[in-house]
Amino acid sequence: MKVLTGYSTNKDALLAGQEAAKMAGKVKDAKLIFAYMSCEYNIKDVIKGIKSQFDCPIIGNTSFTGVIMPQGYIGGDSPFVGIMVLSDATMTVGVGFAKREDFEDAKDAGESATKKAKAMAKMPSNEVPSVMYMTASPTEEEFFLKGAYRVIGRVPVFGGSAADNTISGNWSLYLDDKTTGEGVAVALIYMKNGFANQFTGAYRETKDMGIITKIDGHRCLKEIDGVPAVKKYAKWRKMKPAQLMGSNLLSETIVSPLGVKDRLGDLIAIRHPMFANKDLSMNIGANLAVGTTVIRMEASVDELISSVGETLQKLNERIKKPIVCYHLVHCGGRRAGIGDRINEVYDDIVKNVNGKPFIMEFTFGEYGYEDDGRNTTGGLMLSFTAFTN
Repeated sequence: MKVLTGYSTNKDALLAGQEAAKMAGKVKDAKLIFAYMSCEYNIKDVIKGIKSQFDCPIIGNTSFTGVIMPQGYIGGDSPFVGIMVLSDATMTVGVGFAKREDFEDAKDAGESATKKAKAMAKMPSNEVPSVMYMTASPTEEEFFLKGAYRVIGRVPVFGGSAADNTISGNWSLYLDDKTTGEGVAVALIYMKNGFANQFTGAYRETKDMGIITKIDGHRCLKEIDGVPAVKKYAKWRKMKPAQLMGSNLLSETIVSPLGVKDRLGDLIAIRHPMFANKDLSMNIGANLAVGTTVIRMEASVDELISSVGETLQKLNERIKKPIVCYHLVHCGGRRAGIGDRINEVYDDIVKNVNGKPFIMEFTFGEYGYEDDGRNTTGGLMLSFTAFTN
């Protein structure tokens, strides 16, 4: 496998795509391009610019405030696009796309996109993808995944949800010339190469925990232990509920979100409280279930930064073959908490990738898996994937 990366901060969308492609360089057998860019761009023009040099599927989403590339943090006040090109004569890729509005159920949208990807790959019906990449809107990720499972089973998954700079719904996900703010795009990758994923929130557990006793829909937490959720959380934090109301809850919980353990305790999926409602319920960035224990988690800003290098170290330790590249999904909420110390994150990445190409995007939802195939989604998490020879 050969991997190329490139970026641009040109304000002209078409030129930005062309510049990123030119920086990446030329390669034979390009099979898939990950592209992450500013929500300020005309996405189709950026894609057109990339396509001027590469004839393969381009998949991705808008990223919160920037991307991190081998050259540094790219973005901030400038529009940006970063790309990673995967090239391998032995790799087969199928891609699919679905707009949520075209389906009554999100599971059906996920199923449709995955069926398209499988049909495009033209692999034997009994051939299972090595891994699935998914990007989606930050609303119904769990159900998009369930739809994909109907087609391919529970193969390992990685990826993240589209983001914007202001949490105002101005995000997009895309596949070639198809874009949407609400939907899903998938890439099924069949390859001889190896890969591994490290999926973590990298938060510490506290002794504060309770049972979810009431929810509204899938993502509104009404009560913990029979107590209004904001009131319960405020007591844990020794704060007044008034300090957490509205969008204050989102920023206050970056360093102390909620977590739910998987059935074996190997993975804690982070649940990020996003907004406190007048009835003291919380809107959460991922699905919930009554009867589940939620744990208050903690991490300082210093720990949010150092967790990037620590997670890369754990990923490297799991891999025995030579690593070719890294695809790094970093939560946009963590990015906001890190603020102007983002260059420290870059420094920690460089220390741990040993000169291999990488791309880091900032998302509003992260997807990953454990070794036994337990795919899941979360917020405020890191999903770091390495491809090997």
